[in-house]
Amino acid sequence: MKKFFPILLLAFVSLFIFSCDNNDDVVGDGDTYSQMRDVTGNFTSANSYAFTQGINIASTDVVLVYRNLGAAWQLIPKMEYLPNVTGMPTGREFQYNFVFDTQNVQIRIDDENFNLATGLTSAEANQYLNNQRFRIVLVPASGSKNSNVNYEDYNSVIKYYNLDDSKVINTVVTK
Repeated sequence: MKKFFPILLLAFVSLFIFSCDNNDDVVGDGDTYSQMRDVTGNFTSANSYAFTQGINIASTDVVLVYRNLGAAWQLIPKMEYLPNVTGMPTGREFQYNFVFDTQNVQIRIDDENFNLATGLTSAEANQYLNNQRFRIVLVPASGSKNSNVNYEDYNSVIKYYNLDDSKVINTVVTK
């Protein structure tokens, strides 16, 4: 009986050690916490229709960028097709896009088929170029592997990653 008790005790302790393993955490990967940051800026010819926001993430993590549309957030990249206006080129289009690395996110306008400096009315420039607000959402890549979260739907993303959008850091780009 004296030899049986230590073996039974070891088996009992081992049961608790393995049951406390937390490798089933699908939302976090242990080194990245989901976070958000707002950046507001103007797209101009002086900044080559792009501005940059500093970040710090692992190279395996995911960056999502949403453009503010007032009451909603729209995932980019997003192609914009402008209506025909008298005195402006026809078939005007451009794309909000972004690129990122572990240190920066650059939000920019790509694939424009007209001169943005002269091919927009003042109302269109205000709507598409001036004071544009974007929300950068950093999420761990491991959380996206097995999830059914709809990344197009901003509200689904913040719900899935338990993000509080009332505590977002705001940055204004002045360049």
